[in-house]
Amino acid sequence: MIQRVYEHSSKSKYLSKVIVATDDKRIYDCVKKFGGNVMMTSTKHKSGTDRICEIIKKIKADIVVNIQGDEPFIDYQNIDKAIEPLIKDNKVNVSTLAIKIKDKNEIFDPNKVKVVFDKNRYALYFSRTAIPYNRDNIKREYYKHIGLYVYRVSFLKKFMNMKQTKLEKSEKLEQLRILEYGEKIKVILTGKDSFSIDTKEDYKKYKNYISFKRT
Repeated sequence: MIQRVYEHSSKSKYLSKVIVATDDKRIYDCVKKFGGNVMMTSTKHKSGTDRICEIIKKIKADIVVNIQGDEPFIDYQNIDKAIEPLIKDNKVNVSTLAIKIKDKNEIFDPNKVKVVFDKNRYALYFSRTAIPYNRDNIKREYYKHIGLYVYRVSFLKKFMNMKQTKLEKSEKLEQLRILEYGEKIKVILTGKDSFSIDTKEDYKKYKNYISFKRT
């Protein structure tokens, strides 16, 4: 699965290098085996972004993309789409992806994170519950967050000093730390979904899909 994420990410036209950051020797050995770039990190990190903060001390970069290792179907065009706002506008420090929810079951699935944003497409909140609450049962759209983050390295140096927040701990969503500290996250809409492996059920679906593709 990690190899698929690595290979898909390597197709991006903007990424100059792909690195797997891990605190697990098994993952380290796996990446080395398929010839990928990998770095070991501390076991004490609270989130993937905290792990990246350790890595940026060892590399030279202006923009860093946090691509989740449980996204084997991540589309490289989605990666590029998320990077472009930081290239075009130096006021944007963080961006992420979202897609309109078509399957109603995802609205109430706590493993599918929902996002609401303002008219300028800056995130207002992320949650595992259905947001916004539809009090009058009117027809409305819901958006699912795709777990990919693009950071300006200058921002990550500030993030290093941000302690975990109550909302982040409650929802187990690291992006809420950014919002609680008053920073903005640009939300880029995409039409290409990315199937993440969050549960054993997701893994079964993933294995069935791979078996189907091979036949």
